[in-house]
Amino acid sequence: MLCCFFFYYFRFDSEVNLKLPKAVVLLVLFLVPLAKGIAVSKDFKMTGREFLELDSPVQRLYLERIKRMEIIQKLLSELPKADQNICSHGSYFLAGNSSLCGLTANNYFRKILNVRKAAIASALPMAVIPFLSTVAVYEVFVREPLFAGELNCEVCTVVRGGLVGAVVGGLYPVIMALPVNASLAARYASSPLPGKENLLRFWLTVSQPIFRKMSFGVLIQVLTGFYLATKQHGIYIKILENMKPSRDPEELQA
Repeated sequence: MLCCFFFYYFRFDSEVNLKLPKAVVLLVLFLVPLAKGIAVSKDFKMTGREFLELDSPVQRLYLERIKRMEIIQKLLSELPKADQNICSHGSYFLAGNSSLCGLTANNYFRKILNVRKAAIASALPMAVIPFLSTVAVYEVFVREPLFAGELNCEVCTVVRGGLVGAVVGGLYPVIMALPVNASLAARYASSPLPGKENLLRFWLTVSQPIFRKMSFGVLIQVLTGFYLATKQHGIYIKILENMKPSRDPEELQA
């Protein structure tokens, strides 16, 4: 609903040939569902017949995975509160930095394009959409596979965390700020815009100094993703160490 609201808010007349805001809205609309769809497709790579067959290998693997996840969640609840907060709410810190990157990039573009109106209308999506996107993508590609037992490699976990921090938490808000402010500049005629033949060169020239300024923020997001993924993988290893054969399985499932 929020994406649809901004789509209609930034809609122009037919004589303004600027369709970048539509691309932004479509990208946001499909980013989170696509990430969720990839995770679901990985979980259910099986035919209906195989799943319904009693004692089939696919069904046994699926049930074992569900049982393992329940045990991991049980052991996670026994860890100190600090470890539980890192696992449950750590992605919010990365997402908060993503919102700051979006607001900063939005401010830079507004200054270059001399946009003085619609400050709240441009700041709100730059704060909310990167936050939600970062949380969803990190949960799907890092946290959920890790605590489901599908991501045991520490290097893979750290690389995923860094990539999510760099791409979704750093670059995505900056790229998103470009069409949002370009639409405002065209709507309020705050800055002269070139024709179609020089459109790409113009926006590359405008964006280059902003990307250079935001490179430090992207680096911070990469390091934050590395740190968060490393901490969560360490907690996962701690959970595995607590899963000793000497413990009563009935106690773990209680």
